[in-house]
Amino acid sequence: MAASPPPTDHPGHAQKSRNGLDRLVYAFGFSLQGLQAGWQEKAFRLEACLAIVMIPLAFWLGQNWIEIALLTGAVVLILIVELLNTGIEAAIDRIGPEWHDLSKRAKDMGSAAVLLSVLLCVGIWAVPLYQRLVHVLVS
Repeated sequence: MAASPPPTDHPGHAQKSRNGLDRLVYAFGFSLQGLQAGWQEKAFRLEACLAIVMIPLAFWLGQNWIEIALLTGAVVLILIVELLNTGIEAAIDRIGPEWHDLSKRAKDMGSAAVLLSVLLCVGIWAVPLYQRLVHVLVS
């Protein structure tokens, strides 16, 4: 016999009963906890430190707001994808330490997503860096 669903008369998670600004404040707190958890990961720390350097550099490198948005967006995208990858890895690790093909595939796909975001960022940054270098060498 299949397991029955949980009773619906229980309050559930406290966050579900919150509304409006109260819910946003609590959600913001959970988001900060997620960033703190991400900071515990070496890869995220490295990427965040690079972002601290690269985002201000984007304002010097970009020649208009569209270029600045692309440059900063590419950097922030890496951080987002890294957090998602870390979440996938944590969920898989919680399931158990034994090796399973689906667990490996999920972790590999998360890693591939990070790689693609890094390659996209490199591609976006390469053109304005090249243009700035040529401009400096010609001047």
